[in-house]
Amino acid sequence: MGFFEKIIQGLARTRQNLAVEVLAAFGKGRLDDETLESLEEKLLAADIGYETSHLLLEGVRKRALGREISPEQLLTFMAEEAKSLLPEEKGSALPDFKPCVFLILGVNGAGKTTSIGKLARYYAAQGKKVMLAACDTFRAGAVSQLEVWAVRAGAELVKHGEGVDAASVAFDAYSAAKARGCDILIIDTAGRLHTKENLMEELRKIVRVLRKHDSSLPHESFLVLDGNTGQNALPQFRGFDSAVTLTGLIITKLDGTAKGGSVLSLAREFKAPICWVGVGEGIDDLIPFDREAFSRGLFGI
Repeated sequence: MGFFEKIIQGLARTRQNLAVEVLAAFGKGRLDDETLESLEEKLLAADIGYETSHLLLEGVRKRALGREISPEQLLTFMAEEAKSLLPEEKGSALPDFKPCVFLILGVNGAGKTTSIGKLARYYAAQGKKVMLAACDTFRAGAVSQLEVWAVRAGAELVKHGEGVDAASVAFDAYSAAKARGCDILIIDTAGRLHTKENLMEELRKIVRVLRKHDSSLPHESFLVLDGNTGQNALPQFRGFDSAVTLTGLIITKLDGTAKGGSVLSLAREFKAPICWVGVGEGIDDLIPFDREAFSRGLFGI
């Protein structure tokens, strides 16, 4: 199944909630101010956010106000305006470092460890040698969970005992990845609330210790966000970004939410690009973000 087909499938609940409501609000062939106001209400109900909804519909207004248009044209215009609000894709190509180091962050339950396993699978399937670092040393079962994913993905694993300092695991994992000629090292971290300053300090320590190896580490710092979180993800982003400068986002569980439209607002608000989206439970269902396919899938084009 290609990216567009997976996005269409993954955004099914959002599309049913959004595209159907948009068409119900349109109801006639001429686009007027009253209809635009109704459309804005539908976008807000889909958790897209006020500013983003306004910008999207302002673009539609300039293109079609007072014109006779078909429902399909309206959805096409909205999809094209949505695409214009999304940043350029970062792509899945690895930075020119070996090993390339990914630091994966997020709150409890966002799908962080699962995303790490799927990332490992994606790169291993391309022939890359992947290593995982089990730096969530406090949650019971976290290391064994990551070990299962390492086996499924065909990746190596560096682990220490429970309660060991996470920064020391990261330091040793980089040494091992370099010695074994790995192409990529993906570092798991314990889930934490962005409001807990002591836990944010632990992330800063991991970065400081990694930089004893190389001042450029980590090469990527990805925040994993649950797609169901919607607009409430904004404080999460700011909290983690203040501790570790984020370079990208992984949005999970888009297949189980009607809030997929919130991705538009998140992408516009955040400086870091959306890099990956989770659209299912399968090991191959974490896919590189494509803004055109996402925008078209959001409005059913």
